[in-house]
Amino acid sequence: MTAAKNNFKRRLVAGLFPFVFLAFFPCISARAQDQGNDQGSGAIRVNVNLVDLDATVKTKDGRIMDGLKKEDFEVREDGVAKKIELFSRDELPLRVALVLDLSDSIEPFLGPLRDAATTTLSALKPEDEVALFTFSTEAQLNLPLTLDKTKIADQIGSFRTGGATNINDGIFVASEYLLKNAPKGRRVIILISDDVGTDAGGQGTRDIVTETLAADASVYNLKIPGYNPPGTLFYAGMIPGLVDIRKVTDQTGGEIFDVHDVGSLDAVFQALIHRIKTRYTLGYYTTANGAEGKPHKLEVRLSPSFGKKGRDYTILAKTSYYFR
Repeated sequence: MTAAKNNFKRRLVAGLFPFVFLAFFPCISARAQDQGNDQGSGAIRVNVNLVDLDATVKTKDGRIMDGLKKEDFEVREDGVAKKIELFSRDELPLRVALVLDLSDSIEPFLGPLRDAATTTLSALKPEDEVALFTFSTEAQLNLPLTLDKTKIADQIGSFRTGGATNINDGIFVASEYLLKNAPKGRRVIILISDDVGTDAGGQGTRDIVTETLAADASVYNLKIPGYNPPGTLFYAGMIPGLVDIRKVTDQTGGEIFDVHDVGSLDAVFQALIHRIKTRYTLGYYTTANGAEGKPHKLEVRLSPSFGKKGRDYTILAKTSYYFR
């Protein structure tokens, strides 16, 4: 059974259900053993990997659809229907990377953001971890993943603003960190910015999407109405290579949450965290392998009784995954 176990433990970019997987492993192994005996062979070959993905389901008027069951969903990989084996809701620990814009335009929001982070992050589970990144001209990690959410708020309160707005590197550096350092769990990047980039950094939209999918992370955007004079907006519109934030959120299964003024910051931030916590997690087995060296397309929809996707409901989920 050693070869079978090693195959089952192969890591996917789309991630594994670490705890649920361990619970299911004995019965999967037994099933593989039975198949080997039926064929009269002493060798057991298992070539399947577990793919998991998160999904948010909304009605046509934008309300979240609660209470859905495993049998309500359909998943296709490269156009082929897959059997959903695992299903949960906010059971796996979260690994959240907060990516904070420190350009001059968001300075009025730093104080309120610290207060909002104090109350909002406390709604996460005790086992959820949060890391803090900042960017202006350059992006950097300020605080690695920690269970102590108060440290995040304290750090935010100590920052000063200034410099350019390099959103590209902000998202990319966070994705790279989650890929290399985050333990198993659901990975999320929360970009907090006015989304007016003035520096394209070292990575374009395509590379950012690829790195984010490689990290198996969904990108959410807390969009703040920063102070940007007409000259800044004109300059930003002339810079080639700025990241397409909408494309990144769409392809990774995230969303953009608009903050209209300082007074609404706390409520919108709480809504964003609540959305992350109420996503459905689906898992299926695939016979694809990393040697293929290509992304695999994903599609999630509800069963036909719910109507037509895009007309009667919408689903936010990543559109592809890579093997690690």
